[in-house]
Amino acid sequence: MERVLVMGPPGSGKSTLARQLGKRLSIDVVHLDALHFLPGWVEVEPAHEEARLRDICGMDRWIIDGNYSRLLDIRLPRADTVILLDFPLALCYWRVMRRWVIYRGQARPDMAPGCPEKIDWEFLKWIWGWPKRSRPRVLQRLEAVRNEKRVIILKRSADVERLVNSVPNWTIC
Repeated sequence: MERVLVMGPPGSGKSTLARQLGKRLSIDVVHLDALHFLPGWVEVEPAHEEARLRDICGMDRWIIDGNYSRLLDIRLPRADTVILLDFPLALCYWRVMRRWVIYRGQARPDMAPGCPEKIDWEFLKWIWGWPKRSRPRVLQRLEAVRNEKRVIILKRSADVERLVNSVPNWTIC
């Protein structure tokens, strides 16, 4: 695992898993949410965002968490491993609500500075639509690269823990 994508619905634990893998492998983690927003929830100009992501993907080692299907064609060709957190919506909703309680009024570690945690109906509807809108497209893309890349689909929290524990902890070597 040198160049890893971590994908899945909001609240699935993408950022947490990316941080855990980054620590164990001594690889820098890039959170797409932090790359996508400026303070005040202002979206970065797409051309600038794409250029920054191309620079990151040109590096030898990275872990990138997030979805942003518009940017998948930049990340996927360079990745050697793709991890999809394919968790039930109820769990994702619960985690999003817990995250909101923990970080309400402040930016969480995987978000751009100046973007305090928030929940609105648009975001909740986006999560609700993930299984029918985004999941089939992601699975189709992963199936297309399954012979060239390591594709790992995790369906339970125990699977995530097992994966993390199977990765050598290079930070203690």
